[in-house]
Amino acid sequence: MAAGLRKRGRAGPATRAAGLCGQWLRRAWQERRLLLLEPRYTLLVAACLCLAEVGITFWVIHRVAYTEIDWKAYMAEVEGVINGTYDYTQLQGDTGPLVYPAGFVYIFMGLYYATDRGADIRMAQHIFAVLYLATLLLVFLIYHQTCKVPPFVFFFMCCASYRVHSIFVLRLFNDPVAMVLLFLSVNLLLAQRWSWGCCCFSLAVSVKMSVLLFAPGLLFLLLTKFGLRGALPKLGICAVLQVVLGLPFLLKNPVGYLSRSFDLGRQFLFRWTVNWRFLPEALFLHRAFHLALLTAHLTVLLLFALCRWHRLLVLGLIELSWNTYPSTSCSSAALHACHAVILLQLWLGPQPFPKTIPHSKKAH
Repeated sequence: MAAGLRKRGRAGPATRAAGLCGQWLRRAWQERRLLLLEPRYTLLVAACLCLAEVGITFWVIHRVAYTEIDWKAYMAEVEGVINGTYDYTQLQGDTGPLVYPAGFVYIFMGLYYATDRGADIRMAQHIFAVLYLATLLLVFLIYHQTCKVPPFVFFFMCCASYRVHSIFVLRLFNDPVAMVLLFLSVNLLLAQRWSWGCCCFSLAVSVKMSVLLFAPGLLFLLLTKFGLRGALPKLGICAVLQVVLGLPFLLKNPVGYLSRSFDLGRQFLFRWTVNWRFLPEALFLHRAFHLALLTAHLTVLLLFALCRWHRLLVLGLIELSWNTYPSTSCSSAALHACHAVILLQLWLGPQPFPKTIPHSKKAH
């Protein structure tokens, strides 16, 4: 009898947990009309979508044809490093020279060995499928912590987006690797793990320079939280990590490494643009246009940093514009109209951030 009591005692916590879970599910069913509208159900909807994505992604891999674009070039570039070439100006693939920082080299070197020197495309697709599910999980966790977005939006973000599946498992681009590190960084920052968040952000930059577009936001948060003097050590983490990762290449040819991996003057082809399809090609390629865009971008950042700082999530027409291939003048113009509306709402909307940030959690 004592043994029976001990068994029931050990099963007690599990039984209570199961009971609480059952109550939560019954409540969710009773409020099923709010299930897709209330942010408090984010985790439940996210779990269902992740399970659905396992099947969808598996179907995409096995039913939709893989398209070779950059994978072979990636493999050729890292193979050069494996063979002992550390001069960035001597590393290139089928699509041109290596233009990504050192973190890209190390990560794709691992993929090189995991996929039989890049020959096992199906293995690479499954690895990127896992990466996709990890990215989804990290994004859902961000939305769960912010509690600002109704859960029905998530369906359009993942299951209904052909573009997302294409980037991850049908093209094997390096963007997913950079973004999963970025989203991990955002989760760490939300958890007040500032040092680890900065470390992951720097790792994301080391995969693809485009992640630097998020740097103004990180800088704003660091200055708000720590002030100028306190932010410097966190920024130092980002800088030191870049130097450590790039050290083998910096020792061989520092100018070659920096000019290739962080080339701010790269020229993009008009055929691939979505944002600026409505412009004449000559204007799109003109250097003055590039400088005007950079000036406008920095000006808007400065205005928001000094006067406002708001967040909004917005889908629908933006997703449709990006899914239109090849891009058209209408889709490109619609995209800019959406961006104009977002900027207007950001400027006129309420400020979500408190004037003082609570210091209840210890910063790391």
